[in-house]
Amino acid sequence: MTTLPETGTRTLDEVARHVEQQRLAADAYTGKGVWIHRCTAAEIDSQLTRLAGLRAEKRELPLMGMTVAVKDNIDVAGMATTAACPAFSYVPQVSAAVVQKLCDAGAIVVGKTNLDQFAAGLVGTRSPYGACENFYNRDYVSGGSSSGSAVAVAAGLCDFSLGTDTAGSGRIPAAFNNLIGTKPSRGLISTFGIVPACRSLDCVALFTRDLATAKRVMDVCEGFDANDIYSRPRSEITTAYPVPRVSEPRIGVPAPDDLEFFGDAEAQSLFQAARHKLLSLGGKPTSVDYGPFNETAQLLYEGPWVAERLAAIEDFFDRHAHELLQVTRTIIGGAEGLNAMDVYHGIYQLQALKRLVRQQWQTMDVMLLPTAGTIYTIEQVNADPIVLNRNLGYYTNFVNLLDLCAIAIPAGFRSNSLPFGITLLAPAGNEATLFALSQRFLEGAA
Repeated sequence: MTTLPETGTRTLDEVARHVEQQRLAADAYTGKGVWIHRCTAAEIDSQLTRLAGLRAEKRELPLMGMTVAVKDNIDVAGMATTAACPAFSYVPQVSAAVVQKLCDAGAIVVGKTNLDQFAAGLVGTRSPYGACENFYNRDYVSGGSSSGSAVAVAAGLCDFSLGTDTAGSGRIPAAFNNLIGTKPSRGLISTFGIVPACRSLDCVALFTRDLATAKRVMDVCEGFDANDIYSRPRSEITTAYPVPRVSEPRIGVPAPDDLEFFGDAEAQSLFQAARHKLLSLGGKPTSVDYGPFNETAQLLYEGPWVAERLAAIEDFFDRHAHELLQVTRTIIGGAEGLNAMDVYHGIYQLQALKRLVRQQWQTMDVMLLPTAGTIYTIEQVNADPIVLNRNLGYYTNFVNLLDLCAIAIPAGFRSNSLPFGITLLAPAGNEATLFALSQRFLEGAA
């Protein structure tokens, strides 16, 4: 795995060598299902030429020469966007706002990565471009929907990557591939130029191997964008919750009966060890009634919000539903049985749940959860795709509906060498608190 010198000292030759070394690593990597498109030599050379121009203009380039892989539901100018559906493919003339920011800061795009079709899944198997295999054990799922983005970082084929996160797609793949998965507050990073899943809930997610890179990339990406109707400047992300305490944070954990590991005893043991470690580093425990969070999670796929997934691609679905994978068609097509009254009933139910959850946030600063209760083989998921996918979302599906931010971080390995991860969550706008506590956890003694 190659590294670059510090940003201020990087030369164009060093950047070119770094990109070439990662290209060779990608050539040699034998894991399946990572890429939909890898940049050609001409595409890389064009970006290096542009980077030289930015350097000549003495532009500030905080990401000078860092490589990024982009989930293929995010536009990169001149490269096809497929959303893992070949019939949907189009070639954008301009990049998504977040991609343009990264390139203007000196990053080099190295390719478009595989995903669960139309970002409808948490497994990484729902793609006509093939199932994306877990970096640590290729019999297991990589997690989705941002599957290729996570594996590309874990395998050292890029320095960081972009995913999206509506239901957990920036957190589950991070946990399964031993990465940092940053899911910022809704609207903090523009989603302009991204194929929507649920437009009102979608977030850009960042995959990195360390927190320092996550914070550096986050600083570049965030900011208000008038082209994104759901964009929010940080100054306007306000909540009715107390400001979280970092010195002695109150750590909320669900009661034991609410924790679900789906028979995975090692995951349960690793979570208890992570909880003990975080509390030993200065946290104060508080119990959480997970019922309202779990009920909120069920609204995302089993309630009217699935209609927003259909709204995102309605015209295409009407004409090309037969060209979607069966599992994708079943999920999105389920919205056709919903009506406007169902949507309003869902909105009312969510509002009632938000009130219950707000009461619980008065007693905690952050919530600690397993990122996923277990992990499955590709064969297991293919045999039971709906139920096992739902299981993986047990700790993730509620987060955007309740306007929370989250960071998924590594928390050990099972005896079969598969990673386990935890997630720290807080009300919107509190990314700094989550970064600080994550750093404390990762640097602290076990």
